[in-house]
Amino acid sequence: MLVGVDLGLPHFDSELEELGQLAQTAGMEPVARVTAKRKAPDAALFVGKGKADEIKQLAEAMGASEILFDQSLSPAQQRNLERHMGLPVNDRTLLILEIFAQRARSHEGKLQVELARLQYLSTRLVRRWSHLERQTGGAGVRGGPGEKQIELDRRMIDDAIKRTRERLVKVKKQRATQRRQRERRDTFAISIVGYTNAGKSTLFNALVKARAYAANQLFATLDTTTRQLFLQDENAGGGGRSVSLSDTVGFIRDLPHGLIDAFQATLQEAADADLLLHVVDAANPHHPEQIEEVQRVLHEIGAADVPQLVVFNKIDALPPEQQPRTAVDAFQVEGVQVPRVFVSSRTGEGLGALRSELARIVHAAAPPPPAEASAPGSS
Repeated sequence: MLVGVDLGLPHFDSELEELGQLAQTAGMEPVARVTAKRKAPDAALFVGKGKADEIKQLAEAMGASEILFDQSLSPAQQRNLERHMGLPVNDRTLLILEIFAQRARSHEGKLQVELARLQYLSTRLVRRWSHLERQTGGAGVRGGPGEKQIELDRRMIDDAIKRTRERLVKVKKQRATQRRQRERRDTFAISIVGYTNAGKSTLFNALVKARAYAANQLFATLDTTTRQLFLQDENAGGGGRSVSLSDTVGFIRDLPHGLIDAFQATLQEAADADLLLHVVDAANPHHPEQIEEVQRVLHEIGAADVPQLVVFNKIDALPPEQQPRTAVDAFQVEGVQVPRVFVSSRTGEGLGALRSELARIVHAAAPPPPAEASAPGSS
């Protein structure tokens, strides 16, 4: 069962559409949706007792086995809600962590997810061990087995967090070495960024003929994939240049801060890029808000000043009256004019214009070296 609370913040998802997509991505089936409006969260139950009673009755009537909140819950709120509802209660943060845990494939990705999961779990120890309160005479009694178990568990988690961080530092150093090697080879680096499910991996595959996993679901890609892309430059006398193209994890509203911290090594690809290919789902009615969210995350990871080329994808899903009149135009991102290209990664429409625009930007940034004047076998 999906629950969302309108706290007066912009872009409240009144239909809980994105939370429903996240739940389905995690293998769940939404059976009911409830929204409430409050000036501020209730300290104990987040939604207040009356609304909590209503949610409990509807959950029982619909046969729900779990309740998912679209906002982050404090450990105390989560524990109180579970006692009140008699059902497992989780929030958007845990749901995203679960999806990441299911999808991570690389060693680095798994380490990053594990770190974020451990950091989240460390704040939930009181909930995990609340069943021991009965043995110790209540939460306020000191020195019982419940407290000892919590301390043991916290120490184990703290040790695991420390080990995982150390292993991630090594991975980060390896990535930095790879980036330096690319810089020594004078490789122009392009990173694909954008809101989750904007079609980044499909575009990546279409450009480099790779087979990166692509699906119509949230967070289909978690691990960065990098390939060489040859760009024919009409202004270079028929020559061109090879660039590196990286497909990165998608962004999402309210991405847990633990994940941003944990995925710093992966997202560093975007911060160190020479150009960001910012992919937008043109057919999504909420794409202006999604663009804002991507820009917010780019600021957080130190990539706000990297030049951007905005790609409005999925134009094949637009109605005739919304079809673009030109293949390329100018678009304003945070007060700065940047080039925009309209494409359909699925049908191939606009990909030629995108390649030409990329070649123009790369050529303007640095003329191709003499050694790469002739095109290698195509990609």
